[in-house]
Amino acid sequence: MKKRILYIGSAVLVIAIGYLAYRTLGSTKQTVSFETARIEKGTISNTITATGTLEAIKTVNVGTQVSGVIEKIFVDFNSQVKKGQLLAQLDETPLLAQLQQSKASVDQAEAQVKYQKATYERYKALIAKKLIAQSDFDLAEYNYNNALGSLSNAKSMYDKNKINLSYARIYSPIDGIILDRAVDEGQTVAASFNTPTLFTIANDLTQMRVEAKIDEADIGQVRNDQRVEFTVDAFPLRKFSGTVTEIRLQPVSSANVITYTVVINAPNPEKVLMPGMTANATFFVTEKKDIILVPAKAVRFTPDAAALATYNQSNTSGVLASEPQAPPVQLDQQAGGESQTVWIKQGAIIQPQKITVGVTDEIHFEVLSGLKEGDEVVVSATSTGGTAKAGATTVKSPFMPQRPGSNRKTTTSPTTK
Repeated sequence: MKKRILYIGSAVLVIAIGYLAYRTLGSTKQTVSFETARIEKGTISNTITATGTLEAIKTVNVGTQVSGVIEKIFVDFNSQVKKGQLLAQLDETPLLAQLQQSKASVDQAEAQVKYQKATYERYKALIAKKLIAQSDFDLAEYNYNNALGSLSNAKSMYDKNKINLSYARIYSPIDGIILDRAVDEGQTVAASFNTPTLFTIANDLTQMRVEAKIDEADIGQVRNDQRVEFTVDAFPLRKFSGTVTEIRLQPVSSANVITYTVVINAPNPEKVLMPGMTANATFFVTEKKDIILVPAKAVRFTPDAAALATYNQSNTSGVLASEPQAPPVQLDQQAGGESQTVWIKQGAIIQPQKITVGVTDEIHFEVLSGLKEGDEVVVSATSTGGTAKAGATTVKSPFMPQRPGSNRKTTTSPTTK
């Protein structure tokens, strides 16, 4: 008898515990929480990147127009030179010989002219008196004119050889610095087919430029006077600044990839940048500083209606704010903005707010109107509890994959006792 009573008591206790657990779980209410972000000021920057090569703004290759042996070199690598300064001198011996030979030709031609002129003058007087034949006079006149032509040709050759002699001395055409010296004393240079380069001179290394290659997909975002920052491998932690000065229209094709050359000025007052360095450039396509920003997550956020109702009812005793209290903001046409809706937290309730946004970097939007610094906007929502009670609503992420067939409706038939 006692065992029977014990069994009955245990069964009643188990039923009571199960009932209390059911009542507790069944009465659990849904809890909705919203994550918010505070509106602050900041900077929006959209950039594109490219690589390029540093060069001096003006580089001159100095050569020679005459062949010969380098007799003397007066400068070396990195030498500072002035315009008109003597850089090198060729052996002048063969050039002087050519000049003397041409001078002798001029003297010979002048003597011939003098003789033919005297003959012409005599024949001219005789032909006037008809004492000689016309053919004899014509021959004398021809010889005289031919002598004049020979004299002119000899003088031209003399002038040419004189100029060639002056070419034996190589002078700097600009002020600058010697980047390269391609010859040594005693070396023979030949200028028969092309002008050999003896020196390479850069005019000013305190002002340089970067020639960057921009992909055709990005060239439409580059414009003159655009701000650029670049780094070089020699100083990886240091950023150098410049601006776009030229966008060249000639395309460059390499392996079926089209690029365009963009020239960037690169001030180099400390002369730490050197010609030929590779520059990794960042072009600031869009850059706005000290503007009001709203997270892009807040612009894209749309709350679940049931979850929002549950939250607002629990915080406002049944009062639901479904419309913005402030009047809708008109589209800012002058600023080029567009109208969007965000959800803001005012006090204990969540309500929508019309705003006008401008540029974006995909993380933040510029706020043109509708929000002020310090406002709180909703960026996400989570819902917990209420799983055992009929009618509870759970906020689901639209990006969460679902089990196949989970959207099917299940019909429960009443149980017949």
